[in-house]
Amino acid sequence: MKFLLDTHSFLWFIEGHTKLSSTARTLIEEQTNQPFLSIASIWEMAIKISMGKLHLTQPIELHVPYHLQANGIKLLGIDIAHVALVATLPYHHRDPFDRLLIAQAMHERIPIVGIDTAFDDYDVRRLW
Repeated sequence: MKFLLDTHSFLWFIEGHTKLSSTARTLIEEQTNQPFLSIASIWEMAIKISMGKLHLTQPIELHVPYHLQANGIKLLGIDIAHVALVATLPYHHRDPFDRLLIAQAMHERIPIVGIDTAFDDYDVRRLW
C-alpha cells in the first residue's frame, strides 16, 4: 500500500517516539508498503528548525536523506496539480503545509498517516 506520511508521523517514527500509534509504526515498517514523505514536510521541518521549534541530531540535509533511505521512504515532489488542488479545498484546515499534504494525498489517491483529525474533513483517507 502506498501512503503519505504527515510530518509528525515521519519525525515520531525516526525518533522512536511513543506518540506514534502502533498501527502507523506497523504500516511504515511493513516491507510491502510504500511510504512517501512530501518535500513540503521537509520545508516545514526547515522552518521549524529556523524558529527553534525543532532540533535534529544532524543537519537537515544529512538527517532526512539518511532516514528516507534507511527506512525505504520515497520523496513526493510538489507539482502544479497539487498546488492547483489546494486552491479548491474548503478551508477546514488552516495549516498551509497540511493543506498541501491533503491535496497531494487526494491527487495521488493515497491515504495520509497522521494523528490530525482535521484531515477527516476532506476527501482523503487518514490512517492512524
